Amino acid sequence: MLTPDITTLWVVGFLLLCTFLLNALVFKPILQVIDQRSTAVRGARELAESASQKAGAAAAEYDRTLNSARGEVYRQMDDVRKAALDKRATLLSSTRATIEQELETAAARVQQESVAARATLNRDASSLAGAIVTRVLGRAS
Repeated sequence: MLTPDITTLWVVGFLLLCTFLLNALVFKPILQVIDQRSTAVRGARELAESASQKAGAAAAEYDRTLNSARGEVYRQMDDVRKAALDKRATLLSSTRATIEQELETAAARVQQESVAARATLNRDASSLAGAIVTRVLGRAS
């Protein structure tokens, strides 16, 4: 049988002490740093996903707001266009009425002037006929 040597016990003790010291001074701090880093990366990833979702929601809200504003602008433009067309129709109607009234007035004035001119021509024709007859007959006599 083998007899245990004290050196073997020293080596086993030294290995246990080194294992304990390495574990306490090296491996645990390294594992803590790795865990902290993993937690930080996971938190950053979750934060990035949350920010991405918020950005997507903000973009969708922006699009809805933009489309709503665009629709409102189109409605306002349509209202302005309709108002302009109504104003144009009103102006055309009033202009037509004014022109028709002026045409009627002008036609009545032309009619009156025509009647007056005919009366003047009839009067002048009678006096001219008398003058012509007088000249023709006066010379002939």
